[in-house]
Amino acid sequence: MKAGPMPTTATDERKQALALVEATARLLFTNGQTTERTVHAVVRLGKHLGFNFEVTARWGEFTLRSLEEDGSDQITVLSLVPMGVEMHKVMEALHIVDKVCSGALTVGAALTQLNQVAKLKPVSLLRFGLLAALGASALAVIGGATQPLVLLIVFASTLAGACLRRGIAHAFPSPLPQPLGAAFLAGLVATAASWFLPPESVFLIALCPCMVLVPGPHLLNGTLDIAHLRVPLGAARLAYGSVIILLISIGLISGLVSGGRNLPLAGGLDDVPLIIDMIAAALAVAAYGTFFSMPWRMLPFPMVVGMLAHALHWLGQSAGLGLALPAFIACLFVGCVVTPLANRLRLPFAAVAFASVVSLVPGSFVFRMCDNLIQLVNASAATAPPLLFAAMVNGTNAATILIAMAFGLILPKTMIEDLFPPRYLTPERS
Repeated sequence: MKAGPMPTTATDERKQALALVEATARLLFTNGQTTERTVHAVVRLGKHLGFNFEVTARWGEFTLRSLEEDGSDQITVLSLVPMGVEMHKVMEALHIVDKVCSGALTVGAALTQLNQVAKLKPVSLLRFGLLAALGASALAVIGGATQPLVLLIVFASTLAGACLRRGIAHAFPSPLPQPLGAAFLAGLVATAASWFLPPESVFLIALCPCMVLVPGPHLLNGTLDIAHLRVPLGAARLAYGSVIILLISIGLISGLVSGGRNLPLAGGLDDVPLIIDMIAAALAVAAYGTFFSMPWRMLPFPMVVGMLAHALHWLGQSAGLGLALPAFIACLFVGCVVTPLANRLRLPFAAVAFASVVSLVPGSFVFRMCDNLIQLVNASAATAPPLLFAAMVNGTNAATILIAMAFGLILPKTMIEDLFPPRYLTPERS
């Protein structure tokens, strides 16, 4: 006589429900969703499944504390590090949460689907490499490059760097060697180009492949965490992003120094017409959307926003408003537009917002500051003061623009969500 399936007990159902909550937290927290949205999704799903969670998020640790019916506490600690940015996983996970909370999906089926989502691969190497190269070339155009040879070198250097990053990713589990290796390669290419191209073109050849390595979502998520008083987590995210920027700088300057060169002075290139600037900005946005595994159908939204934001930035600079104020105005526009639409489409705000304003990031000032500081090591008494002063000026410019961008993106987000919370947030806030 064949035995039938074992009956499911209440304990088994509760364990399965807890596993579903854990899988949701893992997918959202480690793939670029803001901490605020991750915590809310976990609490909302847990409440639907009969849990009363208090959630604490730290770097490397996501804690679920549930008050049981007998008055005891059940504490689950997940070892999670928020180093990834994969928007397709976040979108799929949020859709599954919505289906479970609406009763359209059972716990078992949802857990199976989440496990499948966790196995989704990033975009193909072909798309990753080509879009990275296209995005870096677009940044070169925004910087004033017009010579086909310069754009071709930037394209080839970035394509090779993207392939190198994927190769390093398969060889090493840590994400830190990837930007170091790609930036070093960009420095070597710029060194070779310096033998037959003017310094202003070499500057873009060195800079643009490194700009596509900047970890913007981590910096923006860290700033958002601090704004919501999650200071330890926010500081950890900012520290992680800063380490990556430091590695990019070290790799680039090491590649240049190995060929006996320093980072060239910028300047001397023509201003870009507004329409060319907007088109190039859209291509840069598409590249960053690809890095974050954004589906093709979602790319037009940030591309259009990025074009309009860059138009505002271009007009502000043309009007003589300086460096920081045009960046603030452009990011303020992006924050006002992206916040409601990202909530409606269930997209990670940090990834979409950063992709829309990536071309405004003051990478040239950051990398030049690092170059000034490294040159100080072997500087003489006569050359040290000018180098130190240059490092201070470049660092101040970079910090001012980054702060202006952060405030421009975060202020409208916090204000809009406080005044008009998304519909799916209202029950938990009431």
